[in-house]
Amino acid sequence: MKKLGLVGGMGPESTIPYYHDIVYGVQEKAGKDFFPNLTIESVNVFEVLHLCGEKKYDELTEYLMAAINNLIKSGADFVALSANTPHIVFDRLKEQSAVPMVSIIEATRDEAIRWNKRKLGLLGTIFTMTGDFFKEPFCNSGIEIVVPTMEEMDFINEKISSELELGIVREDTLRSFQKMIERMKEENGIEAVILGCTELPLLLNDEVSPVPCLDTMKIHIKTLVDMIME
Repeated sequence: MKKLGLVGGMGPESTIPYYHDIVYGVQEKAGKDFFPNLTIESVNVFEVLHLCGEKKYDELTEYLMAAINNLIKSGADFVALSANTPHIVFDRLKEQSAVPMVSIIEATRDEAIRWNKRKLGLLGTIFTMTGDFFKEPFCNSGIEIVVPTMEEMDFINEKISSELELGIVREDTLRSFQKMIERMKEENGIEAVILGCTELPLLLNDEVSPVPCLDTMKIHIKTLVDMIME
């Protein structure tokens, strides 16, 4: 089996299910009492968001590469980032990494193709929703990406940073998200919504969302489990 190196802490609330679901996912596939060897390098999500906000992508790359190199030194055969936003510099990291890196965006794009969905809503941090780094792999595969209005994006970003990153889940926040998704369904014709922040599953899932959810974290975890088993 291969050893995974995971850059976590972006934020802690998503790193916990990453660890839990990976080790038990591997155990289920192995069919016996077994847990995989993996290493997590936890970084500061607030530093990542600050560097993104300042568009200091060289510094962000250097910051994340330090974590990746620590994982490689630990014997990791491949590396993944446990968040969507830092994928803004994924191509730079991939070029510099001495081991393969597994993209959460590409894994989600592949799942959308399997679902045969051609028009998707995208929720995430302001950097994910306004940037091209997340949308391009979908658009290049013939999938249209729809984002909320600027006012809605500001609201989503604020709720992610002030509530979800801290593990706070509020009923009124859920209702506001449901209204936004319902509007995008009626006005934009979205067939599903991408949970493009790994904290969003704390709030949204298929049971409460007006349209099906493409949970980037669950999709990424499944891909990582499969790679560990190779």
